[in-house]
Amino acid sequence: MWNTIEQMAPYAVGYTVPILITALGGLFSERSGIINIGLEGLMVIGSFVGGVSVYYFGPLMGNARAAWLGILLAMLAGTLFSVLHAFASINLNADQTISGTAINLMAGALVLYISRRFVGTGNIVVNSMTRVDIPVLKDIPVIGKLFLTDTYPTTWFVLAILIVSWFVIERTPFGLRLRSCGEFPEAADAAGISVARIRYAGVLLSGACAGLGGAIYTVTTAGQCNGSVDGLGFLALAGLIFGQWKPFRILAATLFFGFAVTMAQISMLLPSFASVPPLALKVFPYVVTMLALVVFSKSSQAPRAEGKFFEYKKT
Repeated sequence: MWNTIEQMAPYAVGYTVPILITALGGLFSERSGIINIGLEGLMVIGSFVGGVSVYYFGPLMGNARAAWLGILLAMLAGTLFSVLHAFASINLNADQTISGTAINLMAGALVLYISRRFVGTGNIVVNSMTRVDIPVLKDIPVIGKLFLTDTYPTTWFVLAILIVSWFVIERTPFGLRLRSCGEFPEAADAAGISVARIRYAGVLLSGACAGLGGAIYTVTTAGQCNGSVDGLGFLALAGLIFGQWKPFRILAATLFFGFAVTMAQISMLLPSFASVPPLALKVFPYVVTMLALVVFSKSSQAPRAEGKFFEYKKT
């Protein structure tokens, strides 16, 4: 059993990282009071930009450098695409669930059209990021073998963002304003805080993080861009809820989902799962997600003003 966990761990971390950073993006948006179920679509945009960057710039500057360039461009693309959701939700006071759904529907179709029109194929294959062992630390008992061997550099980049996100949300004036807009926007408005600006910042940060997550998935685990991120954006949303809108709880929740997805993707290659029907393995992460949300739904406490109508002052 332990050998099976050791074999799965590098792949589980690879799946966890894009889910984690996308869930952190959703955290910024929903803590400000804006529901963002468009995380899947924003990931798709980031996945496409990351893949295209490696496709075009890889031969010129090397795949590894092109991958980092693609990651930065994907963050920018996710930010710009999230403006649509912010404008609809904040300026137009549109239903935030419908707006997020529109983002999901639009992103996949747009990516397939652009890739077929300008790249000539709907499936862009990229080989860019390589796994590395962390010197010295990889020899730590148990932890070193599970999490510090065969890791992508992007893993540590995202963990650094996790720590910074916790500090920003819990220990800075901006974080306090963000949380106040998600809990009691009327009080924040009375205190002179521009609720619209804070919520715009939250949604744009969610777009940047989701774009980053999509690009990381493409240049690491997936190795291709085909207009889909295999539902990881929805798992990120579930991880956000399961993690109770707290950064480190989200880390634990997304790691759990990362192992669940790994079981669905590579378990058929492991002897330990040879007797399990392939269909059961494929649906496992989504069944687990539903059960987890059902079990913890009663204790789930979303930001109180999330998704509620608020009449913004013109600034």
